[in-house]
Amino acid sequence: MTPETFIIAKASEAIQALYGVQIDPATLQVQVTRKEFEGDYTLVVFPLLKISRNTPENTGNAIGEYLKTNCPEIASYNSVKGFLNISFSSAWWNGLFAEIASSRDFGQLPSTGKTIMVEYSSPNTNKPLHLGHIRNNLLGWSVAKLLEVNGHKVMKVNLVNDRGIHICKSMYAWKVLGNGETPQSSGKKGDHLVGDYYVAFNNLYKKEVDELVASGMEKEEAEKNAPSLKAAQQMLFKWEQGDPEVVELWKTMNGWVYEGFDKTYKDLGINFDRTYYESQTYLFGKALVQKGLDEGIFERQEDGSVWCDLTSDGLDRKLLLRGDGTSVYMTQDLGTAEQRFKEYNLDEHIYVVGNEQNYHFQVLKLILGKLGFNWADSIYHLSYGMVELPEGKMKSREGTVVDADDLLASMYDTAKETSMELGKIDNLSEEEQDALFRMISLGALKYFILKVDPKKTMLFDPKESIDFNGNTGPFIQYTHARIKSILRKADEQGIPHSAADVTAGVELTPKEIRIIKILNTFPSKIAEAGSAFSPALIANYAYDLAKEFNQYYHDTPILREENKAVLTLRLVLVENIAKVLSKAMSILGITLPERM
Repeated sequence: MTPETFIIAKASEAIQALYGVQIDPATLQVQVTRKEFEGDYTLVVFPLLKISRNTPENTGNAIGEYLKTNCPEIASYNSVKGFLNISFSSAWWNGLFAEIASSRDFGQLPSTGKTIMVEYSSPNTNKPLHLGHIRNNLLGWSVAKLLEVNGHKVMKVNLVNDRGIHICKSMYAWKVLGNGETPQSSGKKGDHLVGDYYVAFNNLYKKEVDELVASGMEKEEAEKNAPSLKAAQQMLFKWEQGDPEVVELWKTMNGWVYEGFDKTYKDLGINFDRTYYESQTYLFGKALVQKGLDEGIFERQEDGSVWCDLTSDGLDRKLLLRGDGTSVYMTQDLGTAEQRFKEYNLDEHIYVVGNEQNYHFQVLKLILGKLGFNWADSIYHLSYGMVELPEGKMKSREGTVVDADDLLASMYDTAKETSMELGKIDNLSEEEQDALFRMISLGALKYFILKVDPKKTMLFDPKESIDFNGNTGPFIQYTHARIKSILRKADEQGIPHSAADVTAGVELTPKEIRIIKILNTFPSKIAEAGSAFSPALIANYAYDLAKEFNQYYHDTPILREENKAVLTLRLVLVENIAKVLSKAMSILGITLPERM
């Protein structure tokens, strides 16, 4: 029983005894006592004044006195202007901690029976992954993990955007400029090589536009008629028609990219239960477009293009098929959604996509609803803010992005340098050092990104993220290693520290009660974070717990404690701090080291 439910149950008894009224427990409000007042939890008295027919303070005092007299778990109370502040006894907190310490999987919530799909990553095959993709991948993976600990069955999926004008641009540039270059001949990762040709296409296109404008053509016309763009568009048309030469080049260049993506995903610690490819799903969308035409939901224009008129819904007209019959993103998203809900009988589908696509998903839900799919409202767009750098925004086509692979390598070097400066690698082998540097660099990167509310645009500073002080991944990692060092020393000295060894009745200090309170809120914090799809709540919870431990460690003797019962309790307490830190950080995809 949680402290809140205990107080509600006992307060209901008090009201029955004092006023002869059986109250609905759901009407009672209990909250954590504000820091400026003495107490653990607060019962709001105002709603009870009609029953007591007395002042707020007298009503609070009457209920408080009843609780103190009849409940040994209640140590004291005070009534302040309609708020009854209640303090539990040390024995109560001891009992609550015993429940936490003996729990086999503390923080894991019961099964809900729901199946939720989370789509994230969704890269284009014309460029390598960059810092923006990193936020997407880390957020998507962590949200999926968060939903799992909330008791849901979760499917993690990736939809690779492997067709469309973007890949045709890279293909055309390679064909006219590449001279047969391959990842092997160039020594580049495949995704980097293809990305270079996407930038090369943009440079070629700009040059052609400038030449056309110089010859007297209007800029808007020049942008539409540049030879390279027309050639890329023709490639896309040929691809959809199954032209063998175009399809073979497409397969080859995409194969290079997939190898590169897989390496980056592995380095990030990211995985998927299933990967979809737009080249295999866009035809499902075309079938739905035909259905919409047959039912009069969509309309075909004179140029052959197909549109959905959403003006009566306060939006605009949405293109679903181009005049040449080629599809757009919306086409394949419609078909993929239908396929997934049908195949997995989903209760919810979450798309982790940046906030620049807010309108796209608003339209997607609306069109699916018009097509008669009652699960359209079960689609949720987890819209997140962009990642910016001190020097500003990134631009893929201009080649000014922070490459994911380069960032990971740089983070590793910074973790190595910082760790060596602080002497964190004493007595570690080269292999152990390498593993530690990777753990710290990934922990720093993941924590720095995930501690920010998903909806907010964030400024990423690699140097700030690798700091062993403050609200960072390395600070929490070092805290865990410090606790593990204490427990190893206890083992060496033969001091027991399992939940079964704790003796009831040990008087807890205020700091110990404070830690038990924080530990006790872990399941509710998981539920809150799951409802908000926000790993940031878990990240900041872990920081608060780590910070509380470090203050406790600074002020409280642990291994030097002479009273064996107190010593055992303190060891079990810090051991459970380590367990909860490890569980919380695992939701973020972060591993905590045993030693540093």
